[in-house]
Amino acid sequence: MANETSVKDMTNKFDKLTKFEGQDFRRWEKKMHFLLTTLKVAYVLSTLMPEVVEDESLEATRRRSKWENDDYICHDHILNDASSKKFLVSNFMGYKMIDYRPVMEQYHEMLRILGQFAQHNLKMDEAISVAVIINNLPPSWKDFKHTLKHKKEELTLVQLGSHLRIEESLKSQELDNNPKGKN
Repeated sequence: MANETSVKDMTNKFDKLTKFEGQDFRRWEKKMHFLLTTLKVAYVLSTLMPEVVEDESLEATRRRSKWENDDYICHDHILNDASSKKFLVSNFMGYKMIDYRPVMEQYHEMLRILGQFAQHNLKMDEAISVAVIINNLPPSWKDFKHTLKHKKEELTLVQLGSHLRIEESLKSQELDNNPKGKN
């Protein structure tokens, strides 16, 4: 039981190291092979699944079942990037900008998430990306958000960034010229 717990803990910690981010494949491959060897499932990478035969012995059935289970574990660890894709999309779509951080800083965070889409072969239409970012502007930007949503021409991400930079600069100037306590 203690051995199972330590392997499980090691797997959870190692899992964070094994996500392939599109760079340094050889290093990732070696780490992945080490993990699979530690889990005693690496043999499925080089061993064919035992064939199903009529009247196979109980031992043969157990070997085949073990191979299938180990193959499943092996695939699960290697293909963990699928869950990363879902996480990335969720991070982008659910991102909520807040008032007490600079909007441009948060805009660049959202662009960074979009940049990771390419590493995972995810594609998102630029118009949708722009709409999501506009929709996630902070509450104090409600009027500006409304203005952007009702523009007739579609904005690119670069154009949106320019609009946000200008608006943030104007808001900053207003705060500088309008000390607290005066409206």
